Amino acid sequence: MTLAAVQLPLPASTEMSPRQVMEKPELLDLIPAGTHVYVTDLGNAPEDQIVAAAGRLSSTGLVPVPHMAARRYQSREAFERRIRRLVEEGGVRDVLAIAGETDAPGPLTSSVALIETGLFDELGIRSIGVAGHPEGAPDIPSDVIRQFLQRKHELSAQSDASFHIVTQFGFDPVRLNQWLDELASWGNRFRVHVGIAGPAKMTTLLKYAAFAGVENSLKFLKKRGGSVVSLLSGYDPETMVGPLEARLRRDPRTPLVKLHVYPFGGIAKTSSWLNERGSWSFRETGVSAPQAPQEIAQ
Repeated sequence: MTLAAVQLPLPASTEMSPRQVMEKPELLDLIPAGTHVYVTDLGNAPEDQIVAAAGRLSSTGLVPVPHMAARRYQSREAFERRIRRLVEEGGVRDVLAIAGETDAPGPLTSSVALIETGLFDELGIRSIGVAGHPEGAPDIPSDVIRQFLQRKHELSAQSDASFHIVTQFGFDPVRLNQWLDELASWGNRFRVHVGIAGPAKMTTLLKYAAFAGVENSLKFLKKRGGSVVSLLSGYDPETMVGPLEARLRRDPRTPLVKLHVYPFGGIAKTSSWLNERGSWSFRETGVSAPQAPQEIAQ
């Protein structure tokens, strides 16, 4: 595979809750047509609202990317009903497949289990995002994460959909660069959409970081708070994005192709920042990840 020219500044996607989409449609006017907007599923929104939110995004020229949280489906039939409704009623063609958290998990316990049902291909899903954890995942050893990534590569070879990694957000660019090197050593061939916290107050970031379990980044943020957070303007995402784009300039084969911005400070503030840096101006193209070692594919 070959790489097209790297797009800089990196293009961006973002995310909204189903409730935000349905109750604050004015926010959609702040997001350019064609932008991928992930529809979150935290287990507190009914299916009808999730499907309706996807439909509204589609109807306004945005691209809905619903979270498909495996453990929240109480049966395979429940998962099939959800994805069919999202495709047929919500116009969905792109998804993020994750394990999800719940006190009473169903029979589908991982994103791999969702993909293995074959329903994404059967229903014409064109792209599948899978989770990436630059700081590791709670209670999942690194070798297990690697095994799951290998299985996802195997499944991608059998699928008509394209696959990419969407990472959890973090605040330590050094750790993120180390993780990218680790992925390369594993033979990863998926493109990477790196998770970035949008501009927000320090107190807001600390709350979300603690909730998300990004402990190392939380420590980094507390330690380096003065250099990455202004008392006047709050957190500056450029402290993460700048080093990543610098890496791309040095090594265009780095599989970073997109920012995924978590709008903790709100869609308006996130949109303003992305407009200023030019990341709303680009659209994702058919950039392929670099040819990598063959270990994962074997």
